[in-house]
Amino acid sequence: MTPPADREAIPEPRNPLGIDGVEFIEIATSRPQALGSVLETLGFRPVARHRSREVELYRQGTMNLVVNAQPADVPLAVVPTERPVISAFALRVRDAQVAFRRALELGAWEMPARAQAMELNIPAIHGVGESLIYFVDRYGEFSIYDIDFRAIPTVEAHPPAVAGMHWFGIVQYVGPDRTADWTAFYSQLMGFTPIPDEVRFGIMPSGLLLESPCRKFFLQLIEPEDSARFADMDEHLQRIGIGTPDVPAAVASLEKRGVGFLATDRVKPSERGALTRPLAGGMMFELVKSVREGEAR
Repeated sequence: MTPPADREAIPEPRNPLGIDGVEFIEIATSRPQALGSVLETLGFRPVARHRSREVELYRQGTMNLVVNAQPADVPLAVVPTERPVISAFALRVRDAQVAFRRALELGAWEMPARAQAMELNIPAIHGVGESLIYFVDRYGEFSIYDIDFRAIPTVEAHPPAVAGMHWFGIVQYVGPDRTADWTAFYSQLMGFTPIPDEVRFGIMPSGLLLESPCRKFFLQLIEPEDSARFADMDEHLQRIGIGTPDVPAAVASLEKRGVGFLATDRVKPSERGALTRPLAGGMMFELVKSVREGEAR
C-alpha cells in the first residue's frame, strides 16, 4: 500500500530481531571426546556439562562452543554421527520470544521445543538442512548456562582467547542457483545485508558475504563450482570462521599447540587468513583478519 501523501513512509528496521552477535555455535558428533581434544588444541576449554543431556560447553574468550552428543529427540534435528556437523548457532537478541514470533510471522519454520522439566525452553527456527537457529536473550550476568549446565570444578570459567580470537562467521554451502533464495531468507527474516564483491575477508574469496545487522559477524554463502558434484551433497553449514586481529600471530600460537594449516599454491596462511588442515572427522576452521565494529574496512 502507498502511504498517504501527508504521511512519511516508515522503512522496516535494519535490525528487526534486535540481533547482538552470536551466543554459541553447536557441533553435533557421536565422538565428543575426539572433537573435544581438537577443540582444546584450538584453545577452547571444557567449562560446563549439561544437567540432563550429553552436551558439553567449551569456551575461550567470548566464544561459546557447544558439543552435542545427545541422540536426536525431535523431528528434523541433526543426528550426531562420527563426522562432526555444525548443527546450530544461537543469536543474541533483545527479547527471544519477540524475535521468535517475528521470525515466524515473516515465514520461518518453528522448531518443536525439546526442553525437559526444569530446563530452559530456548526458541528456535529451522535453518539450512537440519540445522537450527536459536534466539537467546540471557547473555549478560545471568546466562542460559546458569540454569541448564553444571560448571566443571577447578576449571577456569572464562579462559582467555588465543591471539584475541573471536567469532567471525559461518560458511554455508548452498545448492546451484540458490544464493538469491538464502540471501532473501537471511535479509528478510534477520536483517542481514550483502557485502559488495570488492570487499573481501580472509583467503577463501568464493561466494557471497552477508553482514549481520549488528555488524558483529558474517555469513558466507557458497555455491558449488561443479553443479553435477552437488547431486551427492545437501545444503549445510560447512565451516566456522574465527576472527583475529593478527593472523600470523594466531597461526604461530596454534601451530605450537599442534594445529596444522594448509599450505598449497592456492591456499596458504597470510596476513589475511589461514585454513586449518582437516581435523576431527574432516572438520576445518578458518582464521580471518577481522575488522571490529566501528573500524574502517
